[in-house]
Amino acid sequence: MDLTLFDLSIWIYLALFATAFIAGAIDAIAGGGGLITVPVLLAAGLSPAQALATNKLQGCAGTLSASYHFIKKGQVDLKKMWPAIFMTAIGAVLGTLLISYLDSSLLLKAVPIILIAVAIFFFFLPKVQPYLVSKFALSHLQFAVIIGTSIGFYDGLIGPGTGAFFSTAYLCLMGFTLISATAHTKVLNATSNVSSLLVFTFSGHIIWTLGIIMGIGQWLGAQIGSRLVITKGAKLIRPMVIIMCLAISIKLLFNQ
Repeated sequence: MDLTLFDLSIWIYLALFATAFIAGAIDAIAGGGGLITVPVLLAAGLSPAQALATNKLQGCAGTLSASYHFIKKGQVDLKKMWPAIFMTAIGAVLGTLLISYLDSSLLLKAVPIILIAVAIFFFFLPKVQPYLVSKFALSHLQFAVIIGTSIGFYDGLIGPGTGAFFSTAYLCLMGFTLISATAHTKVLNATSNVSSLLVFTFSGHIIWTLGIIMGIGQWLGAQIGSRLVITKGAKLIRPMVIIMCLAISIKLLFNQ
């Protein structure tokens, strides 16, 4: 049954809006907003397929909002990003299309370990980043083909930790500052979200009413979060990324 036919109270809509607002702010800073929104969507009565599809809709609003703010403030040069945007979109579409055909459970078991490693990396970021950049630096085109396609595919197929993976890649392989890495990450995250959403649109699982309401909350929350990224910088981003990586890892391990 379509959940839009349910007689949900105004309080449930308000709770979903508030949840999306908080998730949008956190996601703009460190990623992991789905860790907050998906359980709430499931608690509201959506099936797992509906929750994932609707979450992709409302998540698009948050990542697009943050991307818009970062581009407006000059933190992102879109001319240099088009190859990465294009390859991320291709990867995300392929990942979303193959959800039903690939066994993602094996990959999901490895994600907590990878995210814990990312958290450790961010903890030692000032000491580790210069060494990694000097050894493994990539060009924009190489980054687009290798990182854009692979992480975009991962986001379309599974999703948890995508923002942290993109940020880590920008820090290690492109030598970006933490603010710049976060800003560019949001653009690619928005790309993969929108690409996956286009595929989900044909699945019939999106609950549009809830998705739009939560999308408004996501947009507003992401505006606040993206402003905090620019004004607070590394002092805010590093601890938030570490916390969200560990939180996602714990949740995934608990589910497994």
